[in-house]
Amino acid sequence: MNIISRLRQIFHGFHKSFWVANTLEVFERIAYYGQAAVLSIFLRNYLHFSEVDAGKLSSIFGGLVYMLPIFAGTFADKYGFRKSFAFAFFVMAIGYFSIGAAGSQTFADFFHSFPLFWALVVVLVFTAIGASFIKPSVLGTIAKASKPETKSLGYAIYYTLVNLGGATGPLIAFFVRGSIGIQWVYTVSAVSCALMFVTTLLFYREPESDSEFVQPGLWDKLKDMGRVLTNGRFMVFLLIFSLYWIMFWQIFVIVPFYLTDFISKDAPFEIIESVDAWAIIFLQVIVNRLSRKFPPVAAIVTGFATSTLCWVVIAIHPSVWNIIAGIFVWAIGEMIQAPRYYEYIADNAPKGQEALFQGYAFLPIAIAWFIGGTFGGWLYSALAKPLLIANDHTGVIRHPTELWLVLAGIGAIATMLMYFYNLHITRNIRQQNIQRMTKM
Repeated sequence: MNIISRLRQIFHGFHKSFWVANTLEVFERIAYYGQAAVLSIFLRNYLHFSEVDAGKLSSIFGGLVYMLPIFAGTFADKYGFRKSFAFAFFVMAIGYFSIGAAGSQTFADFFHSFPLFWALVVVLVFTAIGASFIKPSVLGTIAKASKPETKSLGYAIYYTLVNLGGATGPLIAFFVRGSIGIQWVYTVSAVSCALMFVTTLLFYREPESDSEFVQPGLWDKLKDMGRVLTNGRFMVFLLIFSLYWIMFWQIFVIVPFYLTDFISKDAPFEIIESVDAWAIIFLQVIVNRLSRKFPPVAAIVTGFATSTLCWVVIAIHPSVWNIIAGIFVWAIGEMIQAPRYYEYIADNAPKGQEALFQGYAFLPIAIAWFIGGTFGGWLYSALAKPLLIANDHTGVIRHPTELWLVLAGIGAIATMLMYFYNLHITRNIRQQNIQRMTKM
């Protein structure tokens, strides 16, 4: 009875729209990560792009998905979350269907009427615009539909469900690809979004609360971005952090290429990619408890160093199980640093601008996607493709160990830069404190 009573208290601590919005978020993440898990392989193996062009398209889509919410939040607040959700899912349903249609015989004549690369650029930008409205609408709903005493729990529920969607999407993609074809993964993502469009219209209602959640206007957003971008110290921090996420996105760019080229054409790359999300779901609380006494910067540096070992593990003996082990190691590092990242930003943001700088905390993910897809495609083409051709000629299997060592090198550089960055910041703060004490 105590458990039931507790669950009732939790449920009643939120407006109905809270649960609807989080359900929408789960299915949006299933749709996004399902298609993201197969995107690089779909673009190269089925639409016959080079690794570099496939990486460019991935960069455009992923970068915009994480960059555009900065601006979409303004419109979501102005027009309402219900309209924003409906617009987002309607656009994404059309967008995901169109991506899959590019690989379908039914629509072959239509897509052959245009340069395929630029046709997909248009479709991916269109889809990203829709996707950009989801996070502001979900987070806005949580802010308005939660009571003050349940708001922290509300964000914890949201974070858990995001990872659940991120873990489930690739799993569904694996079974869809294996049973009816890779292009149907995009149809499933489109159907998921279409169902959420209907769900929004039928069940979502604008939450009413006394909670203050006011998005700045678009001009204010541009001025805020200017303040962030002209803060040299903060931008250096974000650029260093971008190196970390550039490595992360190679799980979705390089790893699928490698698995299908060097291990097995039938390798379950979608499931392997989801190891990170599953590990976070089951181990985040435990890792947090073990690392909670680390100072924020120590946790970040430790997380960087641990995740970097991912590529070393893979380089030792590239195989399915070693790649799984490597991604698991990555997840441990991510779990160590990710929760402390926001704490570090709050501690080092200019006084009175903590909330503003927190709002741009996801910029490294966007920057990393804009760079990481193209970089990953180029790196694979330069280091792995020649070996693949040589293997076909000689019959002797040689693995591109240098590929993983380059990624490990990026991680090592990121770790050292973050360490010395903090050393420099700490020294400056200490000197400022000494000067302040001297003046007193």
